[in-house]
Amino acid sequence: MALVQFSNSKTEYLYYFCLRSRVLGVGFFMSKVIKQIELNNRQAYFNYHIEDKYDAGIVLLGTEVKSIREGKVSFNDSFCIFDKGALWVRGLFINAYTHGNSNNHIEVHDRKLLLNKRELEKLESKVKEKGYSIIPLRIFFNEKRYAKLEIGVGKGKKEFDKRETIKNRDVDKEIKRLLKR
Repeated sequence: MALVQFSNSKTEYLYYFCLRSRVLGVGFFMSKVIKQIELNNRQAYFNYHIEDKYDAGIVLLGTEVKSIREGKVSFNDSFCIFDKGALWVRGLFINAYTHGNSNNHIEVHDRKLLLNKRELEKLESKVKEKGYSIIPLRIFFNEKRYAKLEIGVGKGKKEFDKRETIKNRDVDKEIKRLLKR
């Protein structure tokens, strides 16, 4: 996006934006400012010990992408499963797009995740071990503006582990509060 400055007889400035072209020989370009969308599953870090993380592409419809950009996603009860050699995320709620029409998407349905074959085999062998699960951690857009889902492989925490996490969090808050003084 190029920013070109014109001046007219009243010495007012008019800013004119044009896409990927040089106007009047001006050769500077501004990069597009893109609002970074990142939606986190904070509950996953509380309920699981995350060992490995992977970035996976996700197959979405157009209205689903627009809803994600609006931040209308809920990770409650979402998990990943293998079905016929492919990895699917189940239970991920993406709210209906507000400006959509009759072709709007279904809010909760299985969505396919896109990973390399080597990564899929590695994940599948890890999940076959007792106690490991694949959990969606966050949805974000990469630099090419594709929607990605970060997934983590982890074991579920026991009740005493959760209490310890709460205790450590409270201690950290107290230390920060005392250091502010």
